[in-house]
Amino acid sequence: MPIHPILAAMRRNALGPVLIAIQIALTLAILSNALFIIHERLVSMARSTGVDEARLFAIQNQWIGKPADIGARVQTDLAALRSVPGVVDVYATNSYPLSDLGDTFAITLHPGVKGSEINVGVYLADSQTLRTLGLRLIAGRNFGGDDVQSYYGSGPPVPPPDGVIVTQQLARQLAPDGNVLGRVATLVGFPTLPGASVPIVGVVKALQVATADPPPLFRPFHMSAYSSMLLPYRDAAANAYYVVRVASAAQVGPAMKVATARLYAVSRARVLRDVESLSAARQRLYRGDRGQVIMLTGVSAVLLAMTGWGIVGLTSCWVNQRRRHIGIRRALGATHAAIVRHFQTENLLIAGAGVLAGVGLAIAANFWMVDRFQMARLDYRYAVLGAIVMLLLGQVATLWPALRATSVPPAEAARTL
Repeated sequence: MPIHPILAAMRRNALGPVLIAIQIALTLAILSNALFIIHERLVSMARSTGVDEARLFAIQNQWIGKPADIGARVQTDLAALRSVPGVVDVYATNSYPLSDLGDTFAITLHPGVKGSEINVGVYLADSQTLRTLGLRLIAGRNFGGDDVQSYYGSGPPVPPPDGVIVTQQLARQLAPDGNVLGRVATLVGFPTLPGASVPIVGVVKALQVATADPPPLFRPFHMSAYSSMLLPYRDAAANAYYVVRVASAAQVGPAMKVATARLYAVSRARVLRDVESLSAARQRLYRGDRGQVIMLTGVSAVLLAMTGWGIVGLTSCWVNQRRRHIGIRRALGATHAAIVRHFQTENLLIAGAGVLAGVGLAIAANFWMVDRFQMARLDYRYAVLGAIVMLLLGQVATLWPALRATSVPPAEAARTL
């Protein structure tokens, strides 16, 4: 179909097409970034932590005062928790996956080489940690009883560990081939181990950092979701976590109640808070992401509906304004398909202009969000997907008014003379 007459008709009444093109461009810019963010949030929410979440719970223990025998108290607590019916094992640590609180410092295989340091999430662990969390060791060895020392948080520097365990992803970040077993790593920024060099003795399949996503502050330093490391220290600080694994998911709730009672029976000089299962921790940690997904989905749906109705309104207005013209064409033998094709082509030209502007606007908006909020760069496939959605929306929205135009009788040309 020749488009010159269509362009001439749109130029004679350019305000409507321009407004619709602007609306399409804005909708596409928002839709592309919204789809990208929604996908990122859904992937993050579905990501495995690498541990047996369904059978785990954690208790945050805060000692009252400053007892001098915390190390012995922790051992007594661990023994009490192991006596709870259904408990498989337990250990004391500074943090756990999905807690949203944890320690972070850097590790490198090439000290002094700029850009070689990798920020990692740090978990204190003992010989029971892998069994408790359900982690799979894919290379090397677990910590032995002689490897584990008590860590009191503050005070004099502790002796360097005999080895550390890293995740498979961290191993690949440290060395492209992932072959780090037996290599000596340097710890950077750990308060009581300044510049300590330790061998890597084991590699586990996966262990997520404590947060839902690495904080923006650490993204430039290569920290990723599974950049985690286990240090052989039993947490004997005044504030620590007990992570407990039970035999089945059904035993988590009852075991949490009994475990709390057992700890208070051992000593009342404590405050137990944040007693939660890891399943509940997942719900808590990703509550904001779920809200963001719902909000962005709603906003996208409203924008698409508004744009669709705008196209319907504009096309309906054109049909009413052009009844005489349509009647003349019908009298000259134009088929129903030709009338529909005319309005569909008009919309395609308007939507195409809006889509071109919208793609550029989407990329510009993403660059701004990357700069201001440390967001990931937009995958351009989402801009293409958004463009396709907008073009299809335009064609569907035009179809009903275009079909109405085919019902204009040829006699309409004579009535309006």
